[in-house]
Amino acid sequence: MRKGEKRKQELLGIAYRMFITRGYENTSVDDIIEEAGIAKGTYYYYFESKEQTLEEVIGMMIDAETESAKQILAAPIPVPQKIAGIISSFRPAPEEQPIEGALMRPENILMHKKIKEKLYETAVPILAEVVREGVKEGIFSCNNIPERVRMLLITSSEIFDEDEGSFTKRDIDVFIDMTEKLLGAEPGTMDFVRRLIRKQKKK
Repeated sequence: MRKGEKRKQELLGIAYRMFITRGYENTSVDDIIEEAGIAKGTYYYYFESKEQTLEEVIGMMIDAETESAKQILAAPIPVPQKIAGIISSFRPAPEEQPIEGALMRPENILMHKKIKEKLYETAVPILAEVVREGVKEGIFSCNNIPERVRMLLITSSEIFDEDEGSFTKRDIDVFIDMTEKLLGAEPGTMDFVRRLIRKQKKK
């Protein structure tokens, strides 16, 4: 890694930690500069604004989530569990919620849309590979796989990500039924998802 790129990653790491501990709104560019021990000009050499820093911090989070998803893809576990694990891996960790919440601010709506698209572009090929594996094994029966897994990601995000804990048992039942039909799976194939969601809600 080149020196300049290393410095930029160090600044992103500082911003990431401060956004989590202080909150995005309560962290200023001056706070990041002071913590990093650099001149203001050095900061603006790498980032045009705090908003750009937020966007790149979230990009860094997606990169880490992608690595986790690839590890699940390569793991010796059943295909349905891989799908659930990969979708879960693209959700922010509980401590990262302050960063995710900053995207919901009205002034960041365009950035939110851009980040969502990046997430889908990254996650869809990984999920599509798992579904193709499931088709080969006879677990799933479907075509237009990238479009189907994108729809699955969008639906799971809308139901489970925006306000965690607000969904009902009926929402979970319908989501599992929809997922099985979307992928052409036998009823009950994805039923284990219900147990996973219960465990997450208890945490």
